[in-house]
Amino acid sequence: MTRTFGTPPSPAEFEAIARAALARLPAEFAQNTQDVVLSVEEFADAETLAEVGLEDPFELTGLFEGIGLTEQSIEHSGQMPNRVRLFRGAILDEWIAEGEDLEHLIAHVVIHEIGHHFGLSDDDMHALEDAAD
Repeated sequence: MTRTFGTPPSPAEFEAIARAALARLPAEFAQNTQDVVLSVEEFADAETLAEVGLEDPFELTGLFEGIGLTEQSIEHSGQMPNRVRLFRGAILDEWIAEGEDLEHLIAHVVIHEIGHHFGLSDDDMHALEDAAD
């Protein structure tokens, strides 16, 4: 059976979907994400891939950059704001390969990366996701 996909969202539409996912966070979380910079890029650059130990840009769908809230201190004042980078090409590739709802997939990546802003590790988030299933 052949699956048919619609036209992928433009970068601006993609960002709007990601921002809508952030807006749906519970108030106690949303109020602590207002200073997080959200950006949408096609793919991670070579330097970013090297920093996270990957070679294939299709393997990195999102990245948190900064210091989690649980690690911040006065020593970090004057630092750039935390940032979540979404890699549209990698997310669209996963969408096509897995066939899941694109808005759900974007929200999943956004929430995962925002989890790092709150100081959660990848293992913490996987445990929370497993408990929620």
